[in-house]
Amino acid sequence: MNNFPLLPGITSTFIDTPRLRTHLLTSGAESGPIVIFVHGNIVSARFWEETMLALPSHFRAMALDMRGFGQSEGAAVDATRGLRDFADDLHSLIETLELAAAEHPLHLVGWSMGGGVIMQVAIDHPGLATSLTLVDPMSPYGFNGTKDANGTPCWPDYAGSGGGTVNPEFIKHLNAGDRSADTDFSPRRILNHHLFKPPFRAAPEREDVYVEGLLQSKTGEDNYPGDLRPSENWPGIAPGTKGVVNAMSPKYLNLSAFAAVTPRPDVLWVRGESDIIVSDTSAYDFGYLGQLNIVPGWPGSTVYPPQPMVAQTRAVLDSYRTNGGRYREEVIANAGHSPHIEQPEAFQKLFFEFLSS
Repeated sequence: MNNFPLLPGITSTFIDTPRLRTHLLTSGAESGPIVIFVHGNIVSARFWEETMLALPSHFRAMALDMRGFGQSEGAAVDATRGLRDFADDLHSLIETLELAAAEHPLHLVGWSMGGGVIMQVAIDHPGLATSLTLVDPMSPYGFNGTKDANGTPCWPDYAGSGGGTVNPEFIKHLNAGDRSADTDFSPRRILNHHLFKPPFRAAPEREDVYVEGLLQSKTGEDNYPGDLRPSENWPGIAPGTKGVVNAMSPKYLNLSAFAAVTPRPDVLWVRGESDIIVSDTSAYDFGYLGQLNIVPGWPGSTVYPPQPMVAQTRAVLDSYRTNGGRYREEVIANAGHSPHIEQPEAFQKLFFEFLSS
């Protein structure tokens, strides 16, 4: 941490909740409207620093490291609960800090998997949040293994989703603490070619911070990526019961209940135009990789088409709107999976206008 100082104005602390020891970044006003930022998979709270500092001065900003990431406790993830371990952790932090009892509005911001986490919190604790901002959120029907806008599974055992879908070479480079850009599987290459849209590069000192965020991810069957099960169905692997990527499997995760949440927080959905991670043609989706003949044996588009991730999110939010909720979908040009970092001015304009409304 000493080699990667926080940006001026950001404070680091640890909060002991009844569930785990959570690392928390804070900035802004001592009191006022509260904005909590929730990161995604294999990253950390430090990816939010610039956005936190750019918030209007009357806001109170917080960003947590979720369990198993950054400097928070590496507690095991029970994948059979979907994202509820993470959602319960966030709610426990809010309760411990007595934020729900504050006189000010509480706004939740979730990026990628963090978008699913805050949707789960909204389902389990209706009325807690005044607004949700979803930044390139994962599909409400999980990651991999579904075939249509309603989240219909491709196989009964949800083969093609879960911990076995992560390339083991990437795990090797994480475990080795690889800070180079020498191979396609180094964390630095994944950051710059997958989380960001090339040729975007962060300033060198910030890029090092982001790489360190990836390297802090706790690996193994209990954390990232989790365990797996063999399957007779293509592509031969099915989700296990432990770890982060299994928690995102549609076998255990279904956030379609968000459409019926009441009271209904306003929703801003922001996504990068060139996101290759959460997409209807995702580079991480076995259906799409099979269609491209990158994964052999693909059973075809009738059985296992590319997962329509964006269409699935839109379908759930359209149902939310039909039920009386309000949402806006905004697409940021020339950005990949991280528009708040790649195009900060465009993102902040949309986000701050939304908060002020």
